[in-house]
Amino acid sequence: QAVVASLVGMGEDWQAVQVWARLGKDVLTLAEDGAYTMIDAVSLTVEAVHAETKGRRIFTVSDYPAFIITDPAAVTFFRFFTTNNL
Repeated sequence: QAVVASLVGMGEDWQAVQVWARLGKDVLTLAEDGAYTMIDAVSLTVEAVHAETKGRRIFTVSDYPAFIITDPAAVTFFRFFTTNNL
């Protein structure tokens, strides 16, 4: 939902055609003593096509922090499909 909201919020008609998901670490907080807390997160890279111009664009977490999903349920869901033999 966060990815869709980010694309819609741009005010242009982008349609996702492919999404890559990667499990990694993300910085959650910076403590007063300067220490970071690292948590598991799913990072998304989205390839989208513009409805009018048909131009393609890659959207990454570098430009769109909403593409970093830290919800524990999302991380568990991702792990299920990448660590279990189905």
